[in-house]
Amino acid sequence: MRRGEIPGIRIDRRPYGTIALILVALAVTLVWATDKVTLRDLGAIYGGIPFSDDWWRLVAAPFVHDNAGYEFIALMAVGVFGTALEQRFNAFVPIVIFLAAGAAGCGLVVGLDAGDTWGANGAALGLLFAWTVEWRLTRNDEDTDRIGLWVFAAVLFGLSAAWPPANIVAAVGGSAVGALAGFALAQRSRA
Repeated sequence: MRRGEIPGIRIDRRPYGTIALILVALAVTLVWATDKVTLRDLGAIYGGIPFSDDWWRLVAAPFVHDNAGYEFIALMAVGVFGTALEQRFNAFVPIVIFLAAGAAGCGLVVGLDAGDTWGANGAALGLLFAWTVEWRLTRNDEDTDRIGLWVFAAVLFGLSAAWPPANIVAAVGGSAVGALAGFALAQRSRA
């Protein structure tokens, strides 16, 4: 896109932070496809297996995918909402929210012993809710396509029913962290 091509959409720079998140997830998928490592080796969290000192899994699990459809949908949402946040703030905002929302969602699953979890579902919902809350609190334009926003949210929550590793508990945890981040970003924007 060129500057000014679509009114209301500002593309001033490439979203390097969001691109990095997506590339890391795709690289993990390629490593898993070699059949030399298991999902557990890459950071997937399996319920009932002792967690012990494997806290790195909370950050690694959102990058692990074993289903192309799940990966496509989750990373598409990461791309859309990560880019929107990055264009409004900077490259570190979507990275921090992705990592925090993903880790919080996985941590909630572990804490509640709610089963298996891996993939970017909770992290993507965190980015979606961060952007939504910040947008509503600072701009609240009627031009926003709310139907598309809620379709994205419904599809991401629906993944939890369709694919068990996209655990609903992780989705709720990631959404909550994203909403809190959006509130904090809105306060920063007002200052």
